[in-house]
Amino acid sequence: MKLTKEDLTIPNLISAFRLLLIPVFAVLASLEHDLAALIVVAVSSISDWADGYIARRFNQVSELGKSLDPIADRCFILVTFVVLVVREEIPIWLLLLVVGRDLVMAILVSLVARSGHRPMAVTYVGKAATLCLLVAMPLFLLATLTADASTFSDVARVLAWIFALIGVVLYWASAIQYLRRGVTLLRVRPEVDNV
Repeated sequence: MKLTKEDLTIPNLISAFRLLLIPVFAVLASLEHDLAALIVVAVSSISDWADGYIARRFNQVSELGKSLDPIADRCFILVTFVVLVVREEIPIWLLLLVVGRDLVMAILVSLVARSGHRPMAVTYVGKAATLCLLVAMPLFLLATLTADASTFSDVARVLAWIFALIGVVLYWASAIQYLRRGVTLLRVRPEVDNV
């Protein structure tokens, strides 16, 4: 995809900034600088909200932005879960469920794009899944950060697991929605892309 002048919008720059925060977060969380890692997650979350708000409010929605924003979310979730597995904060099966779904979606999106169709619109179930997973991430970190205050830590860990499990279920439910939509698109020619 070639960048155009229209792609150089504030929301797209904010999404690019979020992508740059991912390695910063990974290093901080790997070194167990959890407070600093939580601050990076907070900045990323605020910027995630800001890029969407600015794009809609100032009519700066772009095709690049529609791709860049979910990519930033996926990468942040993936890197966080990898770090949490390495730190033995979560089991590897939780990471595999997230990675497995993302691989299914990567194949589907690639097939749909190769067949000449426009990218599929994000579903509300997919947005809810991402939100749950993005909420679970800082809660897992908060649980380790507050380990001395055991009650607070326990509450944070329980909430993290609730959001993570709901997020994974919704994540796969949205994948089923996308698969149905993708199969329908692959059966028709791109000119009739309005199913």
